[in-house]
Amino acid sequence: MEERRIGRRPYERHGWPPAEEPEEPEEPEEPEEPEEPEENGGLVPDPAALPPSARVYGTPEVPARAVVPARLRRVLAYAGAVAVAAALVAAAVGFAAARLSDPGPPGTVADPVAGVGYPLPPGWRRAEVPPVTGFTSAVTLDGQAIVLARPAGAGEGPASRDAALRLADLYARLLLHGDTVTVADDRAVRAAGFTGHSRALVATYTDVVNRPAYLRVTLLSRAGREVVLVGMAQPGDASRRAAVDAVLGAVR
Repeated sequence: MEERRIGRRPYERHGWPPAEEPEEPEEPEEPEEPEEPEENGGLVPDPAALPPSARVYGTPEVPARAVVPARLRRVLAYAGAVAVAAALVAAAVGFAAARLSDPGPPGTVADPVAGVGYPLPPGWRRAEVPPVTGFTSAVTLDGQAIVLARPAGAGEGPASRDAALRLADLYARLLLHGDTVTVADDRAVRAAGFTGHSRALVATYTDVVNRPAYLRVTLLSRAGREVVLVGMAQPGDASRRAAVDAVLGAVR
């Protein structure tokens, strides 16, 4: 009988419990890298989300915050303080002017700045704000006649004829704009302690729209102070001329 050798299987354990397979050692976990904080609060975009032009010109940068220099801050603070102080001074001056402006008796106008008073005849009205710069009071008649007063400026005194003529020529150029201007009256005046000179002019126009205009300029002096009075009427008919001259002649 032939004997055949059969290869023997490796030794194995066939008992119970079955042999446990050796566990493979676990690989240590790699520590997570901390997330980088987003720059500028997440305002910088992801480079992958940018258009191709960003690869050439670079990613856009967030502009730096504007920093006001300390010197400029001090200047701005000083300017603000000056503005507030100026507003307070203006308010105080306005309050004082309102308190010092004596309206005078009924039917009269008192101008303490110019140092004069003059009547307010029936039909005349006092202007809240004089329509010509520099004047401190004014009265009007039906929008066709006006009388204004102001203190004389530097170089306008004393109340001589030459000074009055210069003022008359100045206001004729500013107010009349006539094609022809003639002298209607030129005389010295003396009343209520005032001395001075007065000149009246009449302007005519070549067009058919404008009617003749009347202008009287008076420069007075009293107690070392001068005052300028200007009266104007258009149309400058006889009645309105007389109304203007009556107000100017009653200055006190």
